[in-house]
Amino acid sequence: MDLQIDGNVALTTASSSGLGFASAQALVREGVNVVVNGRDEDRLAEAAAELRKEAAGDATVHPVQGDLTDEDDIQRLVDETLAEFGRLDHLVTSAGGPPSGPFLETDDEDWEHAYELLVMSVVRLTRAAAEPLQEGDGGTIVNITSRSVKEAIDGLVLSNSVRMSVIGLEKTLSQELAPDVRANAVLPGPHETSRIEDLVNAAVERGEYDSYEEGLQEWANNPLDRIGDPIELGNTVAFLSSPKSGFITGQSVVIDGGAGNANL
Repeated sequence: MDLQIDGNVALTTASSSGLGFASAQALVREGVNVVVNGRDEDRLAEAAAELRKEAAGDATVHPVQGDLTDEDDIQRLVDETLAEFGRLDHLVTSAGGPPSGPFLETDDEDWEHAYELLVMSVVRLTRAAAEPLQEGDGGTIVNITSRSVKEAIDGLVLSNSVRMSVIGLEKTLSQELAPDVRANAVLPGPHETSRIEDLVNAAVERGEYDSYEEGLQEWANNPLDRIGDPIELGNTVAFLSSPKSGFITGQSVVIDGGAGNANL
């Protein structure tokens, strides 16, 4: 399917690895010019090089190093996107997950950092990007959050609580920025990212599993009996960024292999 977004410009955050990278990968394969972001400059350069190999047509990849908890870095991300390409059509927000742990072992600093990373980064990015997104022809926002906003996950009090704010924001933006900009969210379950790989390999080293494959299967607790491939989520992000999904806005799409039991 031709998503009809070749030549467009997308800003993708936390995209030097994981689901942010997969989203940038899916977009650049569609011929979208992509700005990628991460804190580690070397890892970011490697990611940009990998993405350039997959770029379709004349699409280019522009890396911008920055910390999503730094307001100045966020503004620079948008400014550099506009300076490099002269426009912004799609914003894809992603960020690393907060640490796990139960409520009584989570202090104020943990709460404040999680809020800065997961909520205020999206607030500031959207504020900075809203005008150029509205000026284009069919701007989109896709927020990558977690299936924890549908069903609380044991031991993830920060993710369960804080990420809900992003969904409220996304729904509000879908109304306030309409009809010029559509806003949606994707809610991933476990995907085979570098974070999952590290967790499984560490468990194998501790002797909890005999092999990586055995450990990975423990994350595949869903009707499809497998863990997600990151590009599957990336393809969904690209679809939601395209005019092929032009009548979809204000929605939260769960991508978890059917693991969740929530009706809505």
